[in-house]
Amino acid sequence: MNHLYDVPAPAKLNLFLHVTGRRDDGYHLLQTVFVFIDLADRLQFELRNDGVILRQTSLPGIDHDSDLIVRAARALQKATGTAKGATIHVQKNIPAGGGLGGGSSDAASTLVALNRLWQTGLSRHQLQQLALPLGADVPVFVFGQNTFAEGIGEDFTACKVPEQAYLVFQPRLGISTPAIFTDPGLCRHTPLVTVQDVQQSWSLPVAQTGSIIQPAFFGHNDLEAVACRQHPGLQQLVDWLGDRNIKARMTGSGSCFFAPFQAYEEALRVKHELDDALPAFNRGASVPVAQIMAARGLARHPLHDWLKT
Repeated sequence: MNHLYDVPAPAKLNLFLHVTGRRDDGYHLLQTVFVFIDLADRLQFELRNDGVILRQTSLPGIDHDSDLIVRAARALQKATGTAKGATIHVQKNIPAGGGLGGGSSDAASTLVALNRLWQTGLSRHQLQQLALPLGADVPVFVFGQNTFAEGIGEDFTACKVPEQAYLVFQPRLGISTPAIFTDPGLCRHTPLVTVQDVQQSWSLPVAQTGSIIQPAFFGHNDLEAVACRQHPGLQQLVDWLGDRNIKARMTGSGSCFFAPFQAYEEALRVKHELDDALPAFNRGASVPVAQIMAARGLARHPLHDWLKT
């Protein structure tokens, strides 16, 4: 038996995010496509036989016991009755609070890895049920495939996403998700689409503007307009990119934006050009950009095959 696992926890992008309604209990109804990218945290789990869950790595601003990683591990312990524990080391590479799903991904990789390390034998469906109380996005990472999700995020279907690369832009800004969803100006009545609508859109030819070639976007992110109105510096970033013929979209409730490209080499080429221009933008920006990251899209989660269907 392996007593040590070192696993990735990949980031996600919302390729679009439509708000289609709101329930009587206040929860918003959404439609979105999640795609995994190779920007990832790294988690290391070392088996313990004393039942202790110990996150050895100190993470600024993240209390040990309230960390989703620790909560996920304890939820699996409670559900299975195992007496085993783990010492956990964390390497954070995904920016926090940017709409990239780092915390949710960490929790999902924790469930999948410890289910294997502890030999607790839960199925994918059982882990998805265990993941839901940890956060709406956590089950998607356990599902392990690029996903068309709807409802309040609990109803999802595998969605084949074209092989693409992405530039991810991280503004130096934290956004309050509740402030976005409670904004009276948020559109809450975008018409419903189907997974077939989404997949058919990817058969359209790519768009070329000047020397920039980008795959077409499907739909929109209803949260983006609200975020840009609440934080005008975000619109400044969108306009700056648009002046360079780059179309970008916010992921989740922000604050990160992304731009798709057909090939990783093309994304890197554009990244180098933007890195050179970024200092001048930041000098005049009300919301500077901390970094621009190039990432490849993933066909499925790296730990997908660790679970029974």
